[in-house]
Amino acid sequence: MTTATTAAPATTATGTRAAHRSRTTLLLHQIRYEQLSFWRNPQSVFFTFALPVTTILIFGLIFGGSAGDDFFYGLSGLQYFTPSVAALSVLGSCYAQLAITLSIRRQSGVLKRVHATPVSAATYFAGLLVHCVTVSAIDVALIVGTGSLFGVPLPTHWAAVVVTLVLGAVCFCALGVGLASLISNSDAASAVVQFVQFPLLFVSGNYFPIHSDVINTVAGVLPMQPFNQALLGPFAQHTGFQWQHLGVLAAWGVAGAVVAVRRFRWDTGRQ
Repeated sequence: MTTATTAAPATTATGTRAAHRSRTTLLLHQIRYEQLSFWRNPQSVFFTFALPVTTILIFGLIFGGSAGDDFFYGLSGLQYFTPSVAALSVLGSCYAQLAITLSIRRQSGVLKRVHATPVSAATYFAGLLVHCVTVSAIDVALIVGTGSLFGVPLPTHWAAVVVTLVLGAVCFCALGVGLASLISNSDAASAVVQFVQFPLLFVSGNYFPIHSDVINTVAGVLPMQPFNQALLGPFAQHTGFQWQHLGVLAAWGVAGAVVAVRRFRWDTGRQ
């Protein structure tokens, strides 16, 4: 009886470790799949990284080593646009690209086939999240490096930058999955994404500073302007964590996750 009693917990512990190893293996496999899918598409890779870098190069040639300007809240044009373009690149990688990709995969039947495999929903979306964060990190590093060529100082609070970028990536991934759950077909995906993204970037000050109190008040409760401000602090204003802005960002991430969990579909059947 004693032997049987002691053997049972040992067997349970062994099974738990095996299950944990299996989940880890599946997660690593999913991350590798997403990375290979991305890097084996040279055209997509080129434009993903070339667009924000080219934007900073153009702004660098326009603003150069200009001094601080009241229009840019006491910053030079390039000091203002380096973090805002970095935020824009995270939005593109984690929100727009993810929403469109999931819509295409659902339409083509890829998601339905994935759902029939041992890969759980949590593992699948964790793999997507890690992939999006990786692409965003490379994008931001290229943007910061290009800005430094024109004299833009490096961030002073790296911990705040890293936490803000990771939280922003998680938030916009959740919103991207949430939006994908509401898109009826892949043909409409790009139009729906742009319909939401384009006005959001304008009112949030990514294209130029907004000096309207009314617009800034509205934009302040949307996810993009708080993300811009949370990056602008450590990038250009020598401040650390922007907790109020990070709180707004986190709230939007939770809202996107709730929509995604409740509405996400693995196939094109009716909801």
